[in-house]
Amino acid sequence: MRKLKGKSIVANPYIYALTLAVYCSSWTYYGSVGEVTNSGFKFITIYIGPTLTAFAWGFILRKMIRITRENNITSLADFISSRYGKCSYLGALVTIFAIIGIMPYIALQLKSISTTFELLAHPELRPGLQVFATSTTTGYLEHPFYLDTAFYISLVLALFGALFGARHLDASEKHEGMVAAIALESVVKLIAFFIVGLFVTYGIFDGFKDILTQIADHEIYKKLLLINTSPNNCYQSWFTMIILSMAAIMFLPRQFHMAVIENQREEHIKKAMYLFPLYLF
Repeated sequence: MRKLKGKSIVANPYIYALTLAVYCSSWTYYGSVGEVTNSGFKFITIYIGPTLTAFAWGFILRKMIRITRENNITSLADFISSRYGKCSYLGALVTIFAIIGIMPYIALQLKSISTTFELLAHPELRPGLQVFATSTTTGYLEHPFYLDTAFYISLVLALFGALFGARHLDASEKHEGMVAAIALESVVKLIAFFIVGLFVTYGIFDGFKDILTQIADHEIYKKLLLINTSPNNCYQSWFTMIILSMAAIMFLPRQFHMAVIENQREEHIKKAMYLFPLYLF
């Protein structure tokens, strides 16, 4: 009803900026932590790249949105093919590459959700306390797929996507339910990080200085405070990760959909240019 009256709740720059935070996936919770324990501060390259790209959204993203609306584009494959005479073969090729490339990524998301749920429901299965099966050496009991948490999570997410994202493929239609859900998710993620960060920094440790001092005094982890001390934490690696993340924020299928297809007004880009980097910070 609000949409029909021209007062849609998602038609504002703050909601738009929050939806762009769909960039923060399971990597934000698990990948960054794993990266910092192996390569130190190199994990921030995943956030430096999008921040640098956001400064250019004023003309790059604005032009992409205009091209999309003029050509009634609904996907990244349509966008790329439209730049080469609307070649259907190129569009099909891009779609195939996107599907192949995104399947391991989707599997990673499902694995993270499933693992988190199982660790919360069965804390005895956390690392170091696994129940070993007699027939395997994986460290976890085997069970059929219909008892796997990830299987049911996949069904729920597929149903959500069908109901809110894939009912109608029309560039002029906006999926407000999906947009609102993603914006709310971004707020929940931010609050969760603040709570955990405060607890770790001032509950487990005695502030930032205490954390950095303990790392610097540790025989193994003190190298994490330095750059160019290993192949995984060298200048070339930092540069490569920044370039990849700069491309990801523009061309990941989910980013393209939220930033371009679901954009309500071009003016929202102005606020998103600094709100999104602020969110990442």
